[in-house]
Amino acid sequence: METVWDKTFEQSDKTLHEKITFRNRFGIELAADLYLPKEGADKLPAVAVCGPFGAVKEQASGLYAQTLAERGFLTVAFDPSFTGESGGEPRYVASPDLNTEDFCAAVDFLSCHERVDPERIGILGICGWGGMAINAAAIDTRIKATVSSTMYDMTRVNAYGYFDSLDENGRYELKKSLNAQRVLDYRSGRYQRAGGVVDPLPPDAPFFVKDYYDYYKTKRGYHVRSLNSNDGWNTTSALSFINMPILQFAGEIRSAVLLIHGEKAHSRYFSEDAFKKLRGENKELLIIPGAVHTDLYDRTDVIPFDKIERFYRAYLR
Repeated sequence: METVWDKTFEQSDKTLHEKITFRNRFGIELAADLYLPKEGADKLPAVAVCGPFGAVKEQASGLYAQTLAERGFLTVAFDPSFTGESGGEPRYVASPDLNTEDFCAAVDFLSCHERVDPERIGILGICGWGGMAINAAAIDTRIKATVSSTMYDMTRVNAYGYFDSLDENGRYELKKSLNAQRVLDYRSGRYQRAGGVVDPLPPDAPFFVKDYYDYYKTKRGYHVRSLNSNDGWNTTSALSFINMPILQFAGEIRSAVLLIHGEKAHSRYFSEDAFKKLRGENKELLIIPGAVHTDLYDRTDVIPFDKIERFYRAYLR
């Protein structure tokens, strides 16, 4: 068992913790923290957790995973390909295909774990990985229940900008800039980083930027391996998201889905629009009164863990 605790949240005395690895379908080794309740049945329901976009498993996803383990689930919080302690070169690049696969690879691992009931596996995605989780549920029938918390559709925000403010001409200029950067990267032999959350914070920064700063750049959520806390993704990562939208088959998901979002989150429209694509009585949208985007990262008095547990208990059985 791992003895060094490097998380942004306190270690629980109700769970066991172990650092593990597994490989995705592209051969990339993913690093994860496994959380196990100290008391429980031989075969447990399991949940794979990832996100937010640009975070690491030592931040919000680990908090969710540990809390669910306290409630009787075997959980893994993993670093996506090319980030954190996971493998993959070049570093700090994202892809809607690869990152959806990362969730499915976590399901591979859980399906074969000796303490997991393979018929009771769920996933949970936070922020940008909320969208990836729904995308994974659309392709992976082994996933019996999906929770998406404070969701971003990363393909939509890259292609259309915040609040769909980017038109075709603006998108063309963005693509020109990103492709010019590809030439510079190739020539220099290194990938330019886009920068994480802006620091120092400009006085006229919009609220959602201040919201991110308050999490990623302060003691509350800073982590040395977090892209958002430091130098960010490779600048050219955005290209694949512009051209390959996720959620195209969200309406065909037959398993249960719960979308959770804050009432005052700038990103609320992502969950509301995703929910419109879903069909069936086992789909829910829960809006948390007064909550902003990052409240659902780590505010344990705001995150509806009781509801999340009831949801998984209902559908992972």
